[in-house]
Amino acid sequence: MSFLLPKLTSKKEVDQAIKSTAEKVLVLRFGRDEDPVCLQLDDILSKTSSDLSKMAAIYLVDVDQTPVYTHYFDISYIPSTVFFFNGQHMKVDYGSPDHTKFVGSFKTKQDFIDLVEVIYRGAMRGKLIVQSPIDPKNIPKYDLLYQDI
Repeated sequence: MSFLLPKLTSKKEVDQAIKSTAEKVLVLRFGRDEDPVCLQLDDILSKTSSDLSKMAAIYLVDVDQTPVYTHYFDISYIPSTVFFFNGQHMKVDYGSPDHTKFVGSFKTKQDFIDLVEVIYRGAMRGKLIVQSPIDPKNIPKYDLLYQDI
């Protein structure tokens, strides 16, 4: 289903999307088109994109084509989903040490819709970090990797 969503293939395109997406949540899915978990997430994203079109813009970003952002957001697991609002990086407290991105696929379409709605409402009130509405059982668990410590 990844062919149904627009792709950003360079740093310049990602920069432009961040700068130009106004009054909507910008959803950037970092991953690879051929990865099975990315395909599962892409299916959820594509099925919800029309429902969320008034409050979100969803793009796919290939980690191999945008190494600057892959390094900047410390994308060590794919898929990783990062959120912005009016050019501002939105953080979400998932109950894990990393608030900068959602790692893995959402369990249901409703989990993704609920998260985008909470980010949108929080951003409209000026918040830069919001509490995740997703049931903790539905959030994938992973260990943070620290290199060169």
